[in-house]
Amino acid sequence: MSRPEAPTPLPSPAPMPPRRPPPLWPPRAPRARRPLHLGLLVALPLAVPALGADGVFQTVESIRAAAEASLAGPDTRVEAQLDPALRMPPCPRDLQAAAISAVNVEVQCPGGWRLFVPVRVSRQQAMVVLVEAVAPGQPVPSSALRVESRDAARLAGVPITDPARVVGQILRRGGRPGQVLVQADLVAAPVLKRGEPVSLVAGGPGFEVRVAGRALADAGPGEVVRVENLSSRRVLAGVVAGPGLVRVGR
Repeated sequence: MSRPEAPTPLPSPAPMPPRRPPPLWPPRAPRARRPLHLGLLVALPLAVPALGADGVFQTVESIRAAAEASLAGPDTRVEAQLDPALRMPPCPRDLQAAAISAVNVEVQCPGGWRLFVPVRVSRQQAMVVLVEAVAPGQPVPSSALRVESRDAARLAGVPITDPARVVGQILRRGGRPGQVLVQADLVAAPVLKRGEPVSLVAGGPGFEVRVAGRALADAGPGEVVRVENLSSRRVLAGVVAGPGLVRVGR
C-alpha cells in the first residue's frame, strides 16, 4: 500500500509596506493658472500718446535752460549735455536746478521727478601765461610773461592774473611756452642764503632785542627758517621778515 504524497507548502505572504503617518495639515489645492492677458500688453502702447505731442512731455529745451542757468555767470559759458530724445513727464511747476559738482546739475520737478544732467563749463578769464621756456629753479623774467584770456574752469589751481606777482619768483617746476601759471608753480626768491649772517629780532610791545645769528638754510620772505644764535649757540626757528632779518619767539 503506497504512502500518500506530502502537501506542497504554500509561499509566505509578501511583507506589508510601512504605513505613512497622517499629514499634519490638509494638502493644498492646486493653484489655477491665470490666463495671460495678451490684450493688455498689446493695448498698453496704444494708451501712450504719440511722441512729441504738445503738452505730453517736458520739453528738452526747458530742462536744458534750467541746468545751464544754475551755473551761469559773467564770462561763463555752460552747455548741458542732453539727449534730444529725452522724454520726461510734464511738470506743472517751474523746474528747479542746482549744481552738485563742476560737471553735473540736478534738475527736478518739485514734488515729481529728478534728473542729473552733465554739463560742460568754460569760464574765460585773463591770466598770466609763459611765452618762453623758463628752467625750474630759475627766476621768471618779465619778458617771459604775457596776459591772455583762457578757460579757467579747466585749471586745477587758481591762476595768477597780475604779472607783477610773478616777476623774480622762482619756478618750482618746468615752464613751457603757453603754460598758465598758478601760485603752486612758484616759490618766493630767497632773501637769505645758508651761512649768511642775520639779525635775530625778539620782543614785545614797547621793546625789541636784537642779537647776531646765522642762517642755516635758504629762505624767502615770510618763510620759516632755522637760525643759530651766535651768542648762545642755540638753534631756533624764525620767520624771515626781510633781507638779513629773522623774527624769533612770539
